Amino acid sequence: MERALSALMGNSGQESLLERAYTDAVEQVDEMDETRASVLDAAYEQFSRMGIQRSTMEDVARRAGVSRITVYRRFVTKDALVEQVVRREFRRYFDRFLDEIKQAETAADRVVLGFVSSLRAIRSNPLIGGLSAAEPDLLMASTISDDGRTLAIVRQFVAGQLRREQRAGNVSPDLDIDFVAEMMVRVSGSFLAIPTELIDLDDDEQAAALARRFLVPMLDAPPHPMERSQPS
Repeated sequence: MERALSALMGNSGQESLLERAYTDAVEQVDEMDETRASVLDAAYEQFSRMGIQRSTMEDVARRAGVSRITVYRRFVTKDALVEQVVRREFRRYFDRFLDEIKQAETAADRVVLGFVSSLRAIRSNPLIGGLSAAEPDLLMASTISDDGRTLAIVRQFVAGQLRREQRAGNVSPDLDIDFVAEMMVRVSGSFLAIPTELIDLDDDEQAAALARRFLVPMLDAPPHPMERSQPS
């Protein structure tokens, strides 16, 4: 489990699964053959139902309807299989996010929909949400100890969307994109990592109201304080 989380967050100094999933989504990479997809589908169902630690490669092969050798030919170890299943789930999250925000008409609506979509996608995912519930301390420790890489990846993703809004003239040209993106990610991340009794995060209307009250105003935020203090 720790090795899989390390690969997810990139603690080893190499590119993390989250980074690769982000790149795959942005570049619309598709390198999936039918058998590989079938094994990943089976592994996702197996891990979601029984947990990663209690599942074996034989379990996955049986659920996929293929031989154990077939699974090992595509995924040399169980850790490699776990990593690819998690990577695909984050790729699906990024793809879903990009698809859902197309439904919104304004920049403010896209911020709200993006926030609600993110909460729903991660909290309702049997594997990712289950991992957060089963190993919250380990997951939090991995996120904190990765020198900010996880936050930076998601901030890069959000910043890319905000820059599109800026180029389209939907937000101020003076908006500090990276600073606002980081604040949005930190607010969203805190609700995913720390339980709250004040808001039902599974209620889309409550989540949307939260985003409109605290995230949307960031689109009109003044320049970063450090920028204002610099001499001209």
